[in-house]
Amino acid sequence: MKILISGGGTGGHIFPALSIANALRRRKPDTEILFVGALGRMEMERVPAAGYEIVGLPVAGFDRRRPWRNFRVLAKLWKSMRLARKVLKDFRPDACVGVGGYASGPMLKEAQKRGIPTLLQEQNSYAGVTNKLLAKKARAICVAYDGMERFFPAEAITLTGNPVRHEIATASAPREEAKKELGFDAGRPLVVVVGGSLGARTINEAMIESFGAILETGASVLWQTGKLYSERCQAETAPIVEKYGADRVQVVPFVGRMDLVYRAADVMVSRAGASTISEIQLTGVPSILVPSPNVAEDHQRKNAQALASRDAAIMVLDKDCREQLAPQVKRLLDDPALRKSISENALKMALPGADDRIVDRLLSIIG
Repeated sequence: MKILISGGGTGGHIFPALSIANALRRRKPDTEILFVGALGRMEMERVPAAGYEIVGLPVAGFDRRRPWRNFRVLAKLWKSMRLARKVLKDFRPDACVGVGGYASGPMLKEAQKRGIPTLLQEQNSYAGVTNKLLAKKARAICVAYDGMERFFPAEAITLTGNPVRHEIATASAPREEAKKELGFDAGRPLVVVVGGSLGARTINEAMIESFGAILETGASVLWQTGKLYSERCQAETAPIVEKYGADRVQVVPFVGRMDLVYRAADVMVSRAGASTISEIQLTGVPSILVPSPNVAEDHQRKNAQALASRDAAIMVLDKDCREQLAPQVKRLLDDPALRKSISENALKMALPGADDRIVDRLLSIIG
């Protein structure tokens, strides 16, 4: 069996794609899997590092603010369509999976023209443009939220949830042990602040202002700044880090052991990307979600609202983050019953085993 998986651009697309591929390998070890991504995007490094072959398309997103630049984008799209046809001719897949992102559009469009079965995986509560365009001819559409019939044909939809990284889904370390392994005092609550691998400017600026106030509560802080902001954040907080010591505070550009982080965190502050939301639901960590306003269709706010409306998280809008971050963190730290309630409500929303359910649906459309 040959399966082509296309998409990427962010970790929110790449991690589900790799989870689906890994589930396929567990179930059908002899399956040939080929990834197709966008040249210059992070999937071109992450996918080979995970042990899979990838082909890059010279595709780019449309510039809505400067439409005169889209002549070049159209030229890249035409070139990508030609290359997609060649990939399909050479690889001859039994089915194609699209996880969203620039490359999945031309790749799955060409597959649908040739009658190759296609499966879409939509991570967000508000469907992306690419998946909406491809939905009409898709054999299956796997979603993580109820009510997606407003975007897709109802007969094609299967509620599977979003695939979560295997190491996070299977983590079982007790909270105190996870804190110790990360280098923190096991007797103190731990506040984890993350903004993605590149970082989130608003969250980082709010943390620079709120850092001292949060530490004064007695909590420890693990702050992932992202690589774009690490130098500034570390420079501005160096005196505080020196005052409290490494077992109370760590300011780092990137955290590798997110499995331990989810087990150790008493409170998490995060953006509201689809993968992060699914990880929060699966682990039940009490969270403060600060949706990015700089994403298509404002989908992060809709993701966060899906949890906040069920009392499964606290949502703080980006524009209110500087004023609200410290008070909301203190609110959760001061109220163990509230943390417990939010955790239980998040766990109720979890859909574990999404990768295997998606593989089930994929195998069913291949027949």
